[in-house]
Amino acid sequence: MKKKIHYYLLVLPFLALLASCSQDVFDEYYARPEGLEAPIYQQLEAHGNFKNLTSLIEKAGYKNILSKAGYWTMLAPNDEAFTKFFQEEGISDVSKIDSITASKIVRYALIYNAFRSDQLPDYQSATGWEPNNAFRRRTAFYDGFETKTINGEPTVVVGSNRNNRPGAIYYIPGDSNNKYISYFTKDYFTARSLSNYDYNFFYPNANYTEFNVLDGAVKEMDIIAENGVIHEVTKVSLPLVNIDQHLEGNVKYSLFRSMLENNLVNYVFNQDATTTYNNFTRKSDKVYVKVYDPALAFSPNNENYIKQSDNDGQSDAYTLFVPENAPLQQFIDDVLLKNYPSLDKLPKYVFEDFVKAHMVSNAVWPSKVNSYNNALDEDVRFNFNTDVTEAKVLSNGFFYGTNKIQKSNLFFSVYTSAYLDPKFTLATRLFNDGSSYREIISNIDKKYTLFLPSDTVLRGLGFEYNTTRSEWNYTSPINNVTVAGSIARSRLLRILYNCIVPTPNLELNNLSGSGTIRSGDMDLPGEYIKWNNNKVFAAGNEVLGNSANIIGFEDQQNGRTYYVDNLLQFSEETQGFKLKKLSLLPGSNFLSFYSYLSFSSIYDAPTGKIQGVDLGTSYTFVVPSNAAITQAVKDGKLPGIIATGVPTFNPTTPAGKDQVIDFIRNHILATKTVSDDGHISGQIETLRRDNFGEKTYIQVNSSPGVLTFKDSSNRTATYIPSSSNNLADRSLIHLVDKYLSYAQ
Repeated sequence: MKKKIHYYLLVLPFLALLASCSQDVFDEYYARPEGLEAPIYQQLEAHGNFKNLTSLIEKAGYKNILSKAGYWTMLAPNDEAFTKFFQEEGISDVSKIDSITASKIVRYALIYNAFRSDQLPDYQSATGWEPNNAFRRRTAFYDGFETKTINGEPTVVVGSNRNNRPGAIYYIPGDSNNKYISYFTKDYFTARSLSNYDYNFFYPNANYTEFNVLDGAVKEMDIIAENGVIHEVTKVSLPLVNIDQHLEGNVKYSLFRSMLENNLVNYVFNQDATTTYNNFTRKSDKVYVKVYDPALAFSPNNENYIKQSDNDGQSDAYTLFVPENAPLQQFIDDVLLKNYPSLDKLPKYVFEDFVKAHMVSNAVWPSKVNSYNNALDEDVRFNFNTDVTEAKVLSNGFFYGTNKIQKSNLFFSVYTSAYLDPKFTLATRLFNDGSSYREIISNIDKKYTLFLPSDTVLRGLGFEYNTTRSEWNYTSPINNVTVAGSIARSRLLRILYNCIVPTPNLELNNLSGSGTIRSGDMDLPGEYIKWNNNKVFAAGNEVLGNSANIIGFEDQQNGRTYYVDNLLQFSEETQGFKLKKLSLLPGSNFLSFYSYLSFSSIYDAPTGKIQGVDLGTSYTFVVPSNAAITQAVKDGKLPGIIATGVPTFNPTTPAGKDQVIDFIRNHILATKTVSDDGHISGQIETLRRDNFGEKTYIQVNSSPGVLTFKDSSNRTATYIPSSSNNLADRSLIHLVDKYLSYAQ
């Protein structure tokens, strides 16, 4: 036993010696390198002019964090900044700042990751650093859970941390919705062609020094620390509010906010948020996420940006223009409630569009306002010198208070007549259903006349929208047959084509006379309609023997809306039948041409179908008069024997029959409907093909009151106005004084 004790007495000192040597090696290997800068907290202490800040760091519980390894940028307000802060807040010294406020100041001064001054203007994109494309960074501060009174009840609420989109997730657990802080550097301003004007528009009492943090200046930059970088600033910054919070805290925007809160905000229970809150507070309250409508361009309480990449909030932000109560109330009274008794009766899409008109998914710099479009893809229509009464840089974007509303196309165009009147919900639905109608007729830079049928008119003529199945229905008043879906929708769309007339010179502001005009434009496949003594009609109305009466009108910024008691119907009758009707008129000058047509092999008498002419396609029929047909026979361009001045119309030889077919096809212009309105001139294809199967063409010259057709032999036929502009299915039929020749 003694021997064993002696053994341990000898071995233990040796082991202790080994342990001592090992610890020395360990300490030497892992020792803090010589020359390494002190951590942020110690650096602040050593500089001597951050006594107030270090006091708050201790009070906020961040001394340990900022004294250890890490990776931070600190925008550190110096003692001079705190002296100003104490004066502004009416307090004597730092001891009067509570721990909550201390935490706000410290955490909002801390940016995640370490950035030197030459790195702050760069955007950390998903594909790499983008030089001079950033003016914001995410801070360590976030609001978290708040208790608010919702519908009269105290409710724990958290903001959505993503923009709401149909089918998207608007709240991501674990994302604290950290606030951003903005800074303004020379490199960024130069790259964006910005100037001190843009800075001073937000901060009129501050000096732009080419490196500012909010309304403070950076006095000393790039103080390197072991765990990051310090930039000394001359202003103490409390965390900025976001757009949602700024609206909530300003009574002069209460009307705009109430429109948002009452119509475009929901408070949605969230189990993940509730679990986090319960675990953190040991309370049992449910947590609700404040969720903005998915139709909006962004959620005003979302501190993140679009999140197409993690850091995209460094390079851009949101902008909201908000009219003050007085101009907004006037707009509500004069425009929104012109046909509605109160705001709560307006359709939801009106609120969505109105708010979107004031949203821009970018940071709108004052000097660059003309470079941005709002969420309705309109230009921003505010004069920053006269219309903007408040300009704020907030934690998630720019806020502009205004003394006027954005004069959106939707509220000042012929589209508005349907859009803001409950009597025209079906027409509005069709305008809004994904077609381009809304954008076309609401364009206040172009003039239109709109013939607008009410829901009563549309339903009376067989049209209805099935909200359960989300589809259109049409029941024919003639045979009571019902069609649904795309067939019914296409039918109604074509009728609406006829109701939209481009009128750049406001040609239709007086319908007491008569005339012909083309509906639709380059973007809409319209056709020609006519008016006579305040009645309007299209080809289908002529077939049905009716017209649409003008029962009222309303002038808008881009034209006039006429209210009508009937639809401008399209024709379902073949052009051949229309030619037949014209030929049967007393003393008709269309008789000879139709007679040749009726005996030709390209005409089907029972249906009126002309071979190569399809319903729903644009054509122009150039019909030579009886005298011109007689001359064509005399000139050998048509077969026939002229007896008593009248040619025969039914050739018997194959060559004669082919000659008639070529003659008819040469007088039908394909793909275009031409009138005497100056819209279409130039070489236009005919239905005729030459001996090699190649297309043949007629030269058209059209100007107001003038319409001529020139063939390949330079023979010119002139239209006869009193017998021309006859309506047919997407076609016009003109009578001309000469026939059009072709090479045989």
